[in-house]
Amino acid sequence: MRCTTVVRIAVLALTALTFAGSARAVNDEIEALRRVDRRDFTDTEIVEGFLKLAFGAEASLGTPTDRIRKYDRPVRVYIENRGKPDRHGQVTDIISDIRSRMKDLDIAVTAERSEANAIIRLVQDRDFAQTMRQVYGRANTRKIQRAQDPQCLAGFSKDETFRILRADVILVVDAGEFTFFDCAYEEILQALGPINDDVSVPWSMFNDEVSKGFFGTYDQYLMNILYDPRIRPGMTRDEARAVLPAVLPDVRAFVARTNGLPN
Repeated sequence: MRCTTVVRIAVLALTALTFAGSARAVNDEIEALRRVDRRDFTDTEIVEGFLKLAFGAEASLGTPTDRIRKYDRPVRVYIENRGKPDRHGQVTDIISDIRSRMKDLDIAVTAERSEANAIIRLVQDRDFAQTMRQVYGRANTRKIQRAQDPQCLAGFSKDETFRILRADVILVVDAGEFTFFDCAYEEILQALGPINDDVSVPWSMFNDEVSKGFFGTYDQYLMNILYDPRIRPGMTRDEARAVLPAVLPDVRAFVARTNGLPN
């Protein structure tokens, strides 16, 4: 599944996916992928993947991408449903699942748009381009469409210290069940900061050649490292690398406990 990430001068990071999918067999398909999902990783595999995916961006339109980007406050998500089928409940479940698998991230759905610092728009495929223009403007939409042909998109704005201030996610609801879950997990997680994609990391959904439809063990390691308080917005690669030996044992213990793995 094709996924592309770009960052622009106005500090917007973007990711894109293309689609395919079907209905009822989706749960069986996702469960089959869960069963074969690799669950044991060396420290080196985790650290190298984190440094590849938490820094940089798959494509860049000017803003620096060599720093840690993350929220430093609770994330409140408003879901704006504009399409059918109604996937509001599925998105709520996905966010709850992400919250349950991340030790230091406070993320929840809010019914009040004014409280939100992340907006998820659920749209029909036919309305996707128009929604992009509404959210990102005509000029930026043309740049994105020239760079790739997205059918699913996430972006965030950050301040000068690389703290994420707001995220926007656009999900197409009528492109198939498996694709929706695969797209939703990846875009929501990438909107939290890890906007690079790298085909040399074969266990992560942040890889154009990998489709999952769930929050896999490897990505739980990466996201829990990112949101550990010792990993701060604005850190350089070397600064993050220096604290990883202290962070990794705590992350390993949490992921093991959450997933019933030997510690």
